[in-house]
Amino acid sequence: MSILHRITGVGLAVGTLLLVWWLIAVATGPTAFDTVQSFIGSIVGRILLLAWTFALYYHLCNGIRHLVWDSGRGFEISTANASGWLVVVASVVLTVISWVSGYTVLGGV
Repeated sequence: MSILHRITGVGLAVGTLLLVWWLIAVATGPTAFDTVQSFIGSIVGRILLLAWTFALYYHLCNGIRHLVWDSGRGFEISTANASGWLVVVASVVLTVISWVSGYTVLGGV
């Protein structure tokens, strides 16, 4: 879980570059915006966004887990293993909820 936490941290940094590219394109004009939107709307772009969403939730949930550890609780092996898997499950569930609600609200855009 520790390695995945580091990987998701790097993924968030790299994924933020995609967000910055999108924001610059919005400010630049319709041609740049259309270019970024076509990339983000492609299968590769959507997979990157899905991975970025998972990384965001995983990093958040695992950060909360670390806060609990900072209080001196949850260090038993069985508890640490269970909380690790809880973080993974919560991250998947939150990612699915975000994407389903995004497609429901935005109408599949």
